[in-house]
Amino acid sequence: MRHVGDILNNKSSEAVIWVGPLESVFDALTIMNDNDVGAVLVQIDGYLVGILSERDYMRKVILDAHASKNTKVSEVMTRDVVTVTREDTIVHCIALTKKHHVRHLPVVELGKAIGMISLRDLFLDVIHERVGDIDENA
Repeated sequence: MRHVGDILNNKSSEAVIWVGPLESVFDALTIMNDNDVGAVLVQIDGYLVGILSERDYMRKVILDAHASKNTKVSEVMTRDVVTVTREDTIVHCIALTKKHHVRHLPVVELGKAIGMISLRDLFLDVIHERVGDIDENA
């Protein structure tokens, strides 16, 4: 049975992408765009306090007609973050994404984020286990 740690070990040694809660949503979106990610962690002194996703932006900024340059991350971030550990199974993670309707799961140890896995990571892991490597040029 595969675990979150297996996915993290196979991911490139990318750093945890995060913003502070007092940064503007515009700045957070710029970081997300620059890093080609759909969510960023929100941290204070290295501790996870929330997550900001494209979905949060759409629902809480665009649809509520807020200006992203004048809105703080803390105003629209998701505070009750669903997290996992390196020891959680892939099946458990998939169940969490389904139950909580989330696409990103921060991986934490002692309250500090050590990585993040996405629904895409889980999807590709399951396919790799079932089918093997898929040629991207196929």
